[in-house]
Amino acid sequence: MAAPREHLTALCGELEEWERRGCIDVREHGVHLVRRVTELFRVAVYRENADEKTFTVLFKILSRAFCEVQAKSETSDSSLEGWIAMSAECFRCLRNSCVQCAQNQNTIGSVGIIEETISLIKAFSSSSNCSESCLVAFRCGLQFLGNVAGGNQGSQNRIWNHAFPQLFLSCLTHEDEKVSTYGSMVLFTCIGEDKMADFMVPANLQIAVSVITSYTKRPNTDWLQLIVTDRFLRYPELLKQIYACLSHSDRVVLLELIMSKVSDKNQLSAEELASLQGTAEFLSECFQSQCKAVLKLATPEHSDDQDAVVVVRLLDILCEMTSDSEHLTCLQSCPGLLDTVVDTLRLTHLAGKQSKNIFTSTHTASLGSDLTHAVVGFKAHLIRLIANLCYRNKENQDKIYQMDGIPLILDNCSIDDNNPFLNQWAVYAIRNLTEHNEKNQGIIANLERQGLADTSVLEHMGLKVEERDGKLLLKSVKKM
Repeated sequence: MAAPREHLTALCGELEEWERRGCIDVREHGVHLVRRVTELFRVAVYRENADEKTFTVLFKILSRAFCEVQAKSETSDSSLEGWIAMSAECFRCLRNSCVQCAQNQNTIGSVGIIEETISLIKAFSSSSNCSESCLVAFRCGLQFLGNVAGGNQGSQNRIWNHAFPQLFLSCLTHEDEKVSTYGSMVLFTCIGEDKMADFMVPANLQIAVSVITSYTKRPNTDWLQLIVTDRFLRYPELLKQIYACLSHSDRVVLLELIMSKVSDKNQLSAEELASLQGTAEFLSECFQSQCKAVLKLATPEHSDDQDAVVVVRLLDILCEMTSDSEHLTCLQSCPGLLDTVVDTLRLTHLAGKQSKNIFTSTHTASLGSDLTHAVVGFKAHLIRLIANLCYRNKENQDKIYQMDGIPLILDNCSIDDNNPFLNQWAVYAIRNLTEHNEKNQGIIANLERQGLADTSVLEHMGLKVEERDGKLLLKSVKKM
């Protein structure tokens, strides 16, 4: 064990002597010395033998680099490139030193390197120097912050106190994809439960909004997705504030991220399930207030209106949430939701009958639409949501009766190329509406007698209508 320590001590002694002599020949000599330490720190045994003196020297070099960058960033001084290269190499060295080494993370924090690093990369972010070397140093600095913060609460707090909100906002809105990605990595790593209140301060809300807008531009950035799904979604009040600030197109992106989380039921913790109930209620309110926008999609000139697409995505999420017992009860009792869904089904069904459009039932998809149209499946999902909201819920079953909703659902029991599985969802809805509900069973039986109900629907459900003592009864068909 002595050899690695002696080797590292000797090399750091050379680096310390170079710094003491005034950092002469930065590019030719200084960067080379730091690079040798960087290579040593790739090996665990050298990382474990690093001492405070090593990091104190690196701190002094970064402090000098910061002064040089500040003084020369607006000039054409040829030495500036050397100090930018030195900064990048120091960041690489520090990045390597933190790998699986909490001791080095703590030492780095105690000597002040984190604060000096943030000051330096802030200078890079605001500098008029847009050279590739400046970008490389910026990226390396962010990678180092990500490594020093990993699993270390003290480092996370130091970064947060000096980087939030200015540096994070600079990273999220930066044109360089790697800067945005690494910045979002650091942001995700540092966000703890104690940090969430900072986002809700009006002056800082733009940071949360920028996470969504940045993801819209770079949808393959996993860190941005995790910030939304594993952090923001735990706080419905924050989500409401973010949603209110977004454009319609960015709302669609946010809703798709929520959908990805809701669909992954096996990965949800009890805490996440509880917080998503508040989110479910908020999304219900959004759907109720915006649902009529979907009717604009009946005309070709509005076929891609984003506010209407938002309604479609809201419906998709509500369907997914009500298929899970954890969210079902709260949404079943959500004021006005069932009424709004039935009214929306009635309006879209009527719109499809008044003229030939995307809401018109078709067997050939000959309306110029295709399965990529935003509203494909919309009526089927409305009926699916009605079915879920009425599942073993007598109050909602009766409400459908009062709204004359059963004939409306039966009128949608047909094959429709614009609504895959429409018939199956209608059958499921009728099953849920009639379960232990004689009043609703009587309505269907009466409609069948009048020839207004398609008997094939009843057959699909394994039901038939019988008349007994002058009364119509809905009975189960025994299968042999």
